[in-house]
Amino acid sequence: MSLKLLFSLLLAATFLLPRIRAEEPQAAQPEVIDGVAAIVNGDIITFSQVQEVSGPRERTLREQYTGQELIDKIKEARLSALNDLIDRQLIVQEFKKKQYSMPEYVVDDQIQNIIKDDFAGDRQAFMRTLNAQGFSMNRFREMQRDKVIVGAMRQNNVKGNFTATPQQIQAYYDANKQEFVTPEQLKLRMIVLNADPLDANSSESTRKMGEEIRQKVKGGADFATMAKTYSMDGTAESGGDWGMIDRKTLNQQLTDVAFALSPGQTSEVVQIGDSFYILFCESKKEAGTIPLSEVRDGIERKLEQVQRQKATQRWIDGLREKAFIKIY
Repeated sequence: MSLKLLFSLLLAATFLLPRIRAEEPQAAQPEVIDGVAAIVNGDIITFSQVQEVSGPRERTLREQYTGQELIDKIKEARLSALNDLIDRQLIVQEFKKKQYSMPEYVVDDQIQNIIKDDFAGDRQAFMRTLNAQGFSMNRFREMQRDKVIVGAMRQNNVKGNFTATPQQIQAYYDANKQEFVTPEQLKLRMIVLNADPLDANSSESTRKMGEEIRQKVKGGADFATMAKTYSMDGTAESGGDWGMIDRKTLNQQLTDVAFALSPGQTSEVVQIGDSFYILFCESKKEAGTIPLSEVRDGIERKLEQVQRQKATQRWIDGLREKAFIKIY
């Protein structure tokens, strides 16, 4: 085995199978009779292996969907898991075909890092979680070994210059201007006064208080100080500070009032239900487009990732073309 590949193995960071997590709750799963899901050059992938990979995704889907839509989503998740397992098996087979080897200490280090990072170094907690999720240590070691192999082989076989050219960066920026548009925003402070819904006179007295506060602000009183004194919402301690808001932050009525204000302007008293609002605009920022100079690095990284993913897929497609794959 070359030193270069060994170095790749030690640094591999891209894995196919999910890592075990401390005390991850297990949703009840229907009983599935195990069987052959696919054959890859004579190696068998079982239904239980597919569910092992798709399980976390399926638990999320069961919380989001029901009925036929849930069934369709689970089918998609299992098909995706099966294709991932086929790719993994092809990569592991290629590793063996090249007669590479991997020292056991690489797997040991991988497992120790999991215990350190996910279980605060508590090996007993790790073992309890392992047992709760139905994994034997041998099976878990096998999974980690395959993860490291897959990551190393991907890294070692997908090579080339993936750096985006200035022309490609410019073209992406021009074609995706909507990604870089900043909405109209304003720096808002607000005073909220709540009337007592059980007191018939409370609404009028609360409105009167709001008008008096507004007049004090217009007369030169500091809005933040007035908010600390009178406001009845959670921002009172910070002087009614709502920070920078856009048109999606507040309900439509308050949004219309807020964005009609000029910097330094205080609104009329606005009533919504039993609550009264006084808004103050500190500053405004018009909608605009972030210049290319500020997003160039992010675009470059995105384009590099896309090119690397395409190269990886071409390599895996090449492995598939030479393989015997049968899906049941």
